[in-house]
Amino acid sequence: MKKTGDNIPVRLCLMTVHAHPDDESSKGACTVALYSKKNIKTVLVCCTGGEEGDILNPEMDLPEVKENLADIRSNELANATKVIGYDEVFKLGYRDSGMPGSEANSNPDSFVQADFDEAVGRLVKIIREVRPQVIVTYGADQKGYPHPDHIKTHEISKAAFFAAPDPNKYTDAGDPFKPLRLFYTVWSKERFLLVHQKFLELGLESPFDQKWFDRIDNQDEDERPTTSVDVCSVASVRRLALLEHKTQIDPKSKFWFGLPDDVMDSIYPFDDYHLAEDLSTTKKLPKDDLFEGLYS
Repeated sequence: MKKTGDNIPVRLCLMTVHAHPDDESSKGACTVALYSKKNIKTVLVCCTGGEEGDILNPEMDLPEVKENLADIRSNELANATKVIGYDEVFKLGYRDSGMPGSEANSNPDSFVQADFDEAVGRLVKIIREVRPQVIVTYGADQKGYPHPDHIKTHEISKAAFFAAPDPNKYTDAGDPFKPLRLFYTVWSKERFLLVHQKFLELGLESPFDQKWFDRIDNQDEDERPTTSVDVCSVASVRRLALLEHKTQIDPKSKFWFGLPDDVMDSIYPFDDYHLAEDLSTTKKLPKDDLFEGLYS
């Protein structure tokens, strides 16, 4: 627990910034659950409503679901964040832009069409309100999944990280606050290899083909882990949170659920991150704790 100048305890805060409902469950959910149990405040910013998401669960591929997809995905997000343990959820208020080249890209309400400074300002306002020491989002390299909303989430998150402490920027967005660390969620090669090998060991067909491994072998610098958080004690949280996204996650998906639950939860019980920016005075690379050196 940090102290203020008056020696009053300040609750540490972790903020994650994601593009769509379900991203908060697939990327770093266990880390959020772990820190929540340590009494660190956890905050999610979801940039879009996920209106353009495909219905990937055949049981939910129904006309009434398609007609009310935005509301349903909002409810799914609320249920998943309860499972994970988020204290607060903020919606940045933009519409899902859809995949590259889709008609949704041109919708004036879409995230990709949003004025950049306005979007950064919205995020700065939230940062200054909740005052997170650590922010987690995506890296610049999204060639494996080049969704416009993931790319813009990276862009505004990095800009807001540096703008939030500047008293000359977004002067109507609250008092300046300096977040200390910016991390990107990443998937390590080791994770994929271990999961792939376990499928083969159990005589099952692996969902990972050579394209997956070519992608991992060609990772840019900001996709390579610098920090691995041991989430063994809460490893089931990601699986349980994903299952709350009933429209987006097929419970029969080999990618997410192809191995027995206990095997999948234990095979690689780590969430991996790349430390992109560190404005703290610790001068020590946080190897296994996003808040290392920030507790006192």
